[in-house]
Amino acid sequence: MAYEHGHFISGKRVSGGSGRFGDIYNPTTGEVQGKVAFATKAEVGKAIDAAEKAFPAWAATNPQRRARVLFKFKDLVEKDIDNLARMLSSEHGKILPDARGDVQRGLEVIEFACGIPHLQKGEYTESAGAGIDVYSMRQPIGVGAGITPFNFPAMIPMWMFGVAIACGNTFIIKPSEKDPSTPMRLAELMMAAGAPEGVLNVVNGDKEAVDALIEDPRVKALSFVGSSDIANYIYAEGCKRGKRVQAFGGAKNHMIVLPDADMENVVNQLVGSAFGSAGERCMATPVVVPVGDDTAATLIDMLRPRVESLRIGPSFSEDSDLGPLVTGAHRARVKKYIDMAIGEGQELIVDGRDFRLQGYENGFFLGGTLLDGAKPGHTSYHEEIFGPVLQIARAKNFDEAVALPSNHQYGNGVAIFTRNGAAAREFAQRVNVGMVGVNVPIPVPIAYHTFGGWKRSSFGDTNQHGPEGVRFWTKIKTVTQRWPEDVQGSEFVIPTMG
Repeated sequence: MAYEHGHFISGKRVSGGSGRFGDIYNPTTGEVQGKVAFATKAEVGKAIDAAEKAFPAWAATNPQRRARVLFKFKDLVEKDIDNLARMLSSEHGKILPDARGDVQRGLEVIEFACGIPHLQKGEYTESAGAGIDVYSMRQPIGVGAGITPFNFPAMIPMWMFGVAIACGNTFIIKPSEKDPSTPMRLAELMMAAGAPEGVLNVVNGDKEAVDALIEDPRVKALSFVGSSDIANYIYAEGCKRGKRVQAFGGAKNHMIVLPDADMENVVNQLVGSAFGSAGERCMATPVVVPVGDDTAATLIDMLRPRVESLRIGPSFSEDSDLGPLVTGAHRARVKKYIDMAIGEGQELIVDGRDFRLQGYENGFFLGGTLLDGAKPGHTSYHEEIFGPVLQIARAKNFDEAVALPSNHQYGNGVAIFTRNGAAAREFAQRVNVGMVGVNVPIPVPIAYHTFGGWKRSSFGDTNQHGPEGVRFWTKIKTVTQRWPEDVQGSEFVIPTMG
């Protein structure tokens, strides 16, 4: 049955009034299953009105009570996780176990944020000077907004609003128009957990909604995850208007394979990290770098049958390896990159372009594709493909292997597989990338550390979640106090603590 999403403002769903809509596809069947309203600037303004109205009381709520709302929210999401996973899979295309993981990784940040009474504590110095004490407070900044991508419609919104709301801010999500149902449901669950109306709002839409959030001075901070070009735009436009901005962009993560690595383990880890979620992860592994021709030959011999035998199924599958891509347009884009790579001289080892799933021939499916010979200078290597495509970029030695990810335009994640501790340590120190895995293929930090890449993978000075998230969503106020027993005379020199 077709459905239609408007927006979620002041604690309830509201219909969209713009008359503009986007199609929501079922990636498994290729059919349009729903529509989502695109907000006008005025509708975004109503969400900001609601968040601004809710802010003073929520900011004044003590952190224990804010944490209790998050504890309750966590409980409600856990009880609803199967429903959320089905909702997520039906619009995104990732298989159900992966969809549950999407929700769970978001919940881990909610768990972290439940510790806000401790995390938001300031500092105190007694007797910093004669009769003078100094203390600091971390206070919320006001109305925040998160602009989130299609590939993690549960995890990334929770990464953003979990910490922001815990710190006493109110929040507006502008989710991807491709899979908006999950963020809408999360907002309902936040209200059911006891958050006041207006604390968490959702506006659906396109660039008009994004620009409205950027331009409105009442929005004090923006968090974004998506492509690098849009990240750069949001960062530049937001900073121009005096907002705090953290904007995370694209990625082209490399896995370095040294000759001494356990090749069976490498292949097992590589297949999952390259092709899981159909490659639609910013922390996927689209490039593998075998060091030496012998390592490359062994890797290809072991990889080819594994890629050819990937289990591809409908999004509601419990036992497939991957499902369809999110839209037909995105599938066409990925296929163009495969054609491009072949035109650039890369050898096509496994070709997934013509894959069709029996019974779901109109679905947005691609088979796994394996290419050898990717090099700097190849556009298909330089840019993010974001699909079930693995490129092999060979390195003659360790230094060349370090240089490939270090010199790439993106610097989100990188991994090295080896038995040599000294080599792994040197690699982790030298490589010019923000997140490093040692025998770990997808080095996404746990919730009480922070997530963020370098170079064109990240714009701004702070990372997502963890302690950096608390710093981003709060501002420091420092109080210097003295309670004199007697009235003091005037002082005409700068005060010191001597």
